[in-house]
Amino acid sequence: MLDGKTIAITRSKDDAKEFIELAQQNNVVPVPLPTIELVSKGEKIVEEFLYSIKNYDPDYSVFMSSKAVKLLFDTARQVGKFQQLQLAIANTMVMSVGPKTTSSLTNEGIKVNYQPTTYSSVGVGEEFTKIHAVGKKVIVPRSGASTPFLKELLNKIGIDVLEIHLYDVCAFKDTSQWNEFRTLFSKSNIDGVIFTSASSVRGFFEIMSKDLDRETLVDRLSTISIVAIGPFTADELKKFELKNTVSEVHTVVGAFDTMKNMLTT
Repeated sequence: MLDGKTIAITRSKDDAKEFIELAQQNNVVPVPLPTIELVSKGEKIVEEFLYSIKNYDPDYSVFMSSKAVKLLFDTARQVGKFQQLQLAIANTMVMSVGPKTTSSLTNEGIKVNYQPTTYSSVGVGEEFTKIHAVGKKVIVPRSGASTPFLKELLNKIGIDVLEIHLYDVCAFKDTSQWNEFRTLFSKSNIDGVIFTSASSVRGFFEIMSKDLDRETLVDRLSTISIVAIGPFTADELKKFELKNTVSEVHTVVGAFDTMKNMLTT
């Protein structure tokens, strides 16, 4: 049973709604941690994206996060180019990395043609292999903090890729929201932490290093259950020499289930 366990997740309260619901259903105390914030590259991202669609003429648009969808469409609204953006994307075949991103695209009136069964860069590569997209062109609007893995993977398959960086990522600045976690952590009252991205790992260590040196922080974290939502997150945790378990399904639900198994066995 998970009754009374306390689990933190590297997401803000707004982004952690699904996790908070799961926690409450299992009598778990949820602790959302706003670890990163997006720094938009400004209004020019819409112009750059539209220009690229026109000149690069991609066959596919690939969306790797709901955040990228929201930022791109919100900015397009602000600059009065929402319908232009909608039409530009609708003229391509659209692939979404997973259900949350698909939902965001659908809400913006975009039909999603493909969604991999594995919600990751590897899954996107597998999906492109299935649909025999060799020689095709793909545009990917995403974070400037993304790894080159997806681009390299698709290039190996024989697909040309253009990445448009919509935003950068930095550690969350208002760390007063971390006070509850700091108190519980100092008293060894945190049972587990779910890390949801490689950048959230970097943000977590940057924020917590203001209170503890790295060695002490890793020592304390090594006494609790750590779950990485996917392989890139796990790789980032390894850089900090922190043992972790990778969620089989790369979603919040999958990560929660992995944590549940760890804490009840």
